[in-house]
Amino acid sequence: QAQLVESGGGLVQPGGSLRLSCAVSVTVYPVYAMGWYRQAPGKEREFVAAIGWSGTSIYYADSVKGRFTISSDNARKRVYLQMNDLKAEDTAVYYCAVDGDAGAKPMTKGSPDFVGQGTQVTVSS
Repeated sequence: QAQLVESGGGLVQPGGSLRLSCAVSVTVYPVYAMGWYRQAPGKEREFVAAIGWSGTSIYYADSVKGRFTISSDNARKRVYLQMNDLKAEDTAVYYCAVDGDAGAKPMTKGSPDFVGQGTQVTVSS
C-alpha cells in the first residue's frame, strides 16, 4: 500500500544543517499529503512538518518554524526536509509519513496513515 524510505540523517554540530529525503511509493491513494514527524528518546512522536499534494498547503510545528523547510517533488515521488540552525533539542529519529487527506492539515494532529522506518538525526558538539 505504501513504502517510505528515509535518508540523510546523521551527526551535525549545533547551528549546522541537514537535508532529509524520503522516497515515497503509494498505491492506495491517487493523491496524498506528505510530512515528517520525530521522536526523541523518552518522548512521544511529534509532528514536524507537512505539505499537501498541491504544494500550497504547508504546516510546521512551532518549534521548527523559520528553521526547517519542507518541499516535495510529486513527479519523483519524494519529500524533503531542509533543517537549518539545528539545536540539541532537534535530536531525534525522524520519520517520513503519508496521509490520504491531500490537504495535509490532519497530519498536524499526529496520526498519519503510513510512516517510514525513520532516520536518526543527532545534534551534538
